[in-house]
Amino acid sequence: MKIYSKEDLNNYSLSLTYDDISLIPLEISQVKTRNEINTKSTFIGEELTVPIVSSPMDTVTGIEMAKELTNLGCIGILNRFNSTLNEILNNENNLENIKAVSISLTAEEKLIEKLAEKNIIICIDTANANNAFVLKKCEEIKKKYNTRVIVGNIAHGSTLKQLVDSGADAVRIGIGGGSVCTTSVQTGIGIGQVSSLLDVYFTKIENKLNIALIADGGIKSPGDVAKALACGADVVMLGRMLAGTKETPGEVIKYNDQLWKKYRGSASFGVKMKNEFIEGEETLVPYKGAVKNVINGISDGLRSAMSYLNCNSLSDLQKIDSFSVLSTSSYLERLPRK
Repeated sequence: MKIYSKEDLNNYSLSLTYDDISLIPLEISQVKTRNEINTKSTFIGEELTVPIVSSPMDTVTGIEMAKELTNLGCIGILNRFNSTLNEILNNENNLENIKAVSISLTAEEKLIEKLAEKNIIICIDTANANNAFVLKKCEEIKKKYNTRVIVGNIAHGSTLKQLVDSGADAVRIGIGGGSVCTTSVQTGIGIGQVSSLLDVYFTKIENKLNIALIADGGIKSPGDVAKALACGADVVMLGRMLAGTKETPGEVIKYNDQLWKKYRGSASFGVKMKNEFIEGEETLVPYKGAVKNVINGISDGLRSAMSYLNCNSLSDLQKIDSFSVLSTSSYLERLPRK
């Protein structure tokens, strides 16, 4: 069996995603218990306990979720839909204990000014960062205010320098990989999440660019979180893994004697509420209880992965350079069977 490095995976002939690869422990671990492992990191000036950022989707991150993730040492990016941003404009108290807020290209200057005054991260929430108007918006914000800006999304590193030149502090990587995203089906755009992440990572390294990388989409398990970080991500963005928790917006629904909550893509009909091009689906996910339990589970899984790999810190994990490429049978073999 061939052991692949990050560079090997980046040069692989096919587009790869998390299910296509696995991490390989190659040395004796000196980690006694996973409790001694440190998963703390710094992301564009914010100290994190676990490298998790929530997706700014209207069924994932409202004010309650954003505040609870802050309490848990993660970042919640408040969605820009419905009346959420109006609540902020009308009541500044809603900004307390919130680390990030998403905006559209047409966001009110009053909102941007208020976020900048509070030193809150601004996420320009678009499906395609390879756009002149996204770059212009980022440049305008950075020139006028001393604040941090996230842009996204991209699937390749070819435009990364232009994003950095526009002032972007972090970029969301991944197009079409979200569980309720139909962009790739509708448009034919996008490559596997691992290939996207690695291409951007090597572009950053080779050109010595100062920008943080967010792995956005396709994360289904703590193991995927570990793989994304080992492939160069600074943090991972979660949607479906956080969906259905108590803190997400929306009511708990009882159906077929089970509890559910809604989950939908940002370009779904339920969000747009008009007959234009749809690039997202809407579904129900099982109710999961407190988001704290989900974050703790991710933290435990990440620490366990790091203990196998003899990594005491996230910086150690990001230096890992030993992977396997899985056959379909090899992938299926590792799935639990009932």
